[in-house]
Formats: sequence, C-alpha cells, structure tokens
Amino acid sequence: MAQELGDVSTAFRWLGKNDRIAVEAYDDPKVVGVTCYVSRARTGGVKGTVGLAEDKAEASIACRQVAATVTFKGTVPQQEDVFSERMSILFKRLHIVRLVDVKRNTLVYLTYSDKLIDGSPMNAITAVPVAASTPIPVK
Repeated sequence: MAQELGDVSTAFRWLGKNDRIAVEAYDDPKVVGVTCYVSRARTGGVKGTVGLAEDKAEASIACRQVAATVTFKGTVPQQEDVFSERMSILFKRLHIVRLVDVKRNTLVYLTYSDKLIDGSPMNAITAVPVAASTPIPVK
C-alpha cells in the first residue's frame, strides 16, 4: 500500500543492501486528500536483503492535506488502524492509527510498532486540521 519515495544510506554493509532510512507515502484509504509520509529505519546486510532482519522500532510521521479539499468515503471510526506493515519476518508490525478530534475537526495520526511479546513505546504523532465547512463524519 505504501509508495516508497526514496531512501538514504546510513551504514555501509559489505554484503547485501546498506542500512538505510526509507521515506514512504501512505494515502489514507477513507480520507481523500490526506497523505501520510513515514520515515523509518530499514536494516540491510544479507538478512535485510532477503527479508529476515528485524527493523528498528523508530519511525517519524507527517500527514498533510494534499488536495484542494478533504473528502470522506463514508463515515470514519473515532479510532482506526489505517495501515499496518510487517517489520520482521514474525511478530513485529508498524502501525498508523487515525483518531478523530471531533471538537477541533482534526484528524490525528499516530505511528508506533508492536511486537507479540514486547512492544516499543517509540511513537510519533501528527495532525491534519479539516476545514470547518467539512465536518468529519464520525461513526
């Protein structure tokens, strides 16, 4: 679901890809005109190249209005896991959660990673205000 926009190398590896920071774009599937940009570490080396490495839990997020107006595909829940992507072969996932601040007519996006046994408190948050003329249709 993500579109990889690019990456920068952070550590040289003799075999396989280098360690890097990747920047990806995620379009909110229920909110037309909002895109979330996430940067996160990608582990290289042989394990990273074949998809067996576990990426670090740190991620940064910035969501923005990318169209003239924001529109909604039906109602949206007060809180919803919008995107989820594997960060290791087993058990670890990156999540992007959308929360609705009804009082301020704002969409709040939170990114974090979880692990089956021991999750990480590392997280990042961003907000996209929606014009007062477009109330957010909350379930």
